[in-house]
Amino acid sequence: MMDRRLLLAVIAGSAAWPGLARAVPAPAAPARLHLVNAHTGETFEGSYRDADGPIPTVMEELSVFLRDFHADARIPVDVRVLDFLAAVMQAAGQASATILSAYRTPQTNAMLARTRFGVAENSQHMYGRALDIHFGAGLEAAMRAARAMKAGGVGWYPHSGFMHIDSGPVRNWDLDDSGLGTLIAGGRRFNFDLQGNLVVSAKPAPRGAHIATVRERHARLRQLAHAEYLQRRRPRNFVRF
Repeated sequence: MMDRRLLLAVIAGSAAWPGLARAVPAPAAPARLHLVNAHTGETFEGSYRDADGPIPTVMEELSVFLRDFHADARIPVDVRVLDFLAAVMQAAGQASATILSAYRTPQTNAMLARTRFGVAENSQHMYGRALDIHFGAGLEAAMRAARAMKAGGVGWYPHSGFMHIDSGPVRNWDLDDSGLGTLIAGGRRFNFDLQGNLVVSAKPAPRGAHIATVRERHARLRQLAHAEYLQRRRPRNFVRF
């Protein structure tokens, strides 16, 4: 039986589990991406690797583009998650992807974990290995293509209109608007509610907590970013409670 902490650890890709292997697809060189950051409005377009491998100057640029905008902090991005994204976009015929979440500092990740289920304590986002993305039309097809590749973790959030990919171990999970979620890892399937409790009954589950839509998610993150920006502008002797 899996408890909530272990459930989130498997979602994060930090729990040992038989069969959680990964095989990141080998991209064609040069590999190109066209990305839009939903929170900063910034865009990236170009090749991030050539015949010699990842291009250092471009990877540095992507580190800035995929930074934690809450804290204005960044780390190097795992090129494997970029390769995964490029392969998914090519397979699904997507010319551009919108980035909803990339790198997160431990502080940002903890803040998000307090407000919503599915944010793991040891999330791959904290290591520059994960992306939450939106394509618009064709998102479900892209999710299915990503899972078929078995190149890492793939989370599906149909009610909120985005998908998660990471370069961690192979595992899949769903969170929809029924109040239930599903995790498939190590060849086993688990159903859970939005509090992370295992559901063992075959009876239909009552509707759970509301999962934010893409618009609500964007609004919440913009509010948090604005609040943190205002706090950074306050004088050092300003007393905060």
